[in-house]
Amino acid sequence: MLDFLGFIATATMMLLIVSALAVFMDMPRSAKLTLAAVAGLWIGLCAAAASAGWLTISKPFPVIGIFVATPLLAAAIATAWPAGRQAMLSVPMPLMIGLNIGRLFAVLFLLLAAQGRLAGPFPYFAGWGDIITGVFALPLLWLAKDAGTRPVTAIAAWDLFGTADLVLAIALGVTSAEGSPLQIFHAAPGSEAMQHLPWAFVPTVLVPLYLILHAIVWVQLRRRVATTAQASPIRQ
Repeated sequence: MLDFLGFIATATMMLLIVSALAVFMDMPRSAKLTLAAVAGLWIGLCAAAASAGWLTISKPFPVIGIFVATPLLAAAIATAWPAGRQAMLSVPMPLMIGLNIGRLFAVLFLLLAAQGRLAGPFPYFAGWGDIITGVFALPLLWLAKDAGTRPVTAIAAWDLFGTADLVLAIALGVTSAEGSPLQIFHAAPGSEAMQHLPWAFVPTVLVPLYLILHAIVWVQLRRRVATTAQASPIRQ
């Protein structure tokens, strides 16, 4: 039953995030179609890798780390082009905050732990961290709808917390994986469930997407603060 719910939750969030980015990014239609195609190809590759058992390979290094890092590297490379950077920064901040509400589905991690399919600190830190991020995204979404009165400090604190939660989840997932050369926590089965479908979509697709969204929010906030600081002397 949990796997059934996991497929629904991960598929819904992947479709929602990719669709939202394709719709709201300020870029040509051809570029939007390319983005959707690349995202679909990547999701299919991640599904195939999980089905083939590639994500369970942990020596000489955890292969799943490559799948986490690749989307982040691709996004970083895209920022080298002004058009790519501008497209990412054109995503509305309220939309990116709102998409994080979907992280409430991390309650399923706690249920997996209750069933003995996850163990160690991973399900609790990752689960509660995502839940807290999703809960606080609700009021921030309302407060951020007006660009002129956005609570910059509150959004920045939420953004940093959400980012730290994802980074910690990655670290705990790797250090809890059975057979990993980086394993520190030896409570079986550790984070093994995250190496198999549907849960493998979390580290290979959703975590990188959410990290990219958090990075965009942070840059938008910095630009807003800089713009406000430049405008202050003029008002005086």
